[in-house]
Amino acid sequence: MATKPDFSPAQGAEMVKRLFGLTASDVRSLPSYDDQNFYVAAGEGGEFLLKILNTENSKEASLAAVQTHAMAVLRQKGLPAQAVLPDAAGRLMSLEEADCGHGRQKYLVRLLTYLPGTTISKVPLTPRLLYETGQMAARMDQILQEMEHPHLEVLHREKFIWSLSNVPLLEPYLSVLAGDPLLEVVKSVLHQYNTSVIDKRCSFRSCINHGDFNDLNVLVQPDESGGHRISGILDFGDMNSGYYVYELAIAIMYMMIENPEPTAAGGPVLAGWESVLPLNEAERDCLYVLVLSRFCQSLVLSRHAVILQPANAEYLLVTSRKGGGVLRQLWALGKQRVEELWFQSAAELRDAL
Repeated sequence: MATKPDFSPAQGAEMVKRLFGLTASDVRSLPSYDDQNFYVAAGEGGEFLLKILNTENSKEASLAAVQTHAMAVLRQKGLPAQAVLPDAAGRLMSLEEADCGHGRQKYLVRLLTYLPGTTISKVPLTPRLLYETGQMAARMDQILQEMEHPHLEVLHREKFIWSLSNVPLLEPYLSVLAGDPLLEVVKSVLHQYNTSVIDKRCSFRSCINHGDFNDLNVLVQPDESGGHRISGILDFGDMNSGYYVYELAIAIMYMMIENPEPTAAGGPVLAGWESVLPLNEAERDCLYVLVLSRFCQSLVLSRHAVILQPANAEYLLVTSRKGGGVLRQLWALGKQRVEELWFQSAAELRDAL
């Protein structure tokens, strides 16, 4: 069982000083799922993110090394990922042993550059910004798929619960929805996944997925036209070997959450994606069920996480508060109608741009 770190700001400042030789003039805890993040402003200048991995992920140094390398590769290719800074000994990560109230345990620590901007969840999701989101997600996965590293095999995370290959693994967690009308919808989506997606996965194009291209992991800044442009891609902790269509489904699902017209978000994201990577027939046919499957993962696993981390409920349930209603809406509309909306609006947007 993973233990989420619970260091104090003072402990964070001490680590920054001891490991990186920086004097923290400001240290603030940032919301997070199962790791711990601190915003750090240094007296010597600069803003940073101190990232402390949970106990389970801290045991997988090779996985963290691949994630760190992926960020560097994306930056080299012009995508806005964070840089990981070496400590005084030249290491890109340090294994720290400490007691955060759960006994002495080991935590992997990294210091990253702090990217400016606001999360895409807080700005108007115009068709152009959604198009850029789909385009960025596709470019990112293309680059990740070409990446070389001696430990890429660690990305074959066979039982990783957040992988869209592992939707059936949600079954044992469904009790968290007991008494909720959503339970029947989730069961129906899982049935659709088992009967209509699994057999077609052999036709999906494989790649390395970021795995969590959500509305809190994409940063934006104002652009010269009065809109916004993407300025940052955060959190590579869910990277895994998967398929291109998974990343698209994840991006569409999360861009629907804060959209006043959720179903309208799919078309522009799809159009941006297909400007880089047009879908094949099997991928197109499974997109609807994959988007709904990601809603199910988010809803079920966030409620399960609240049982383990009740004090973090506000952050953990950000998606599920609105996601349940969107899932019901998509299920009620049905596959044919939703596909018509997405693929027609994608074609119209491509013609307009």
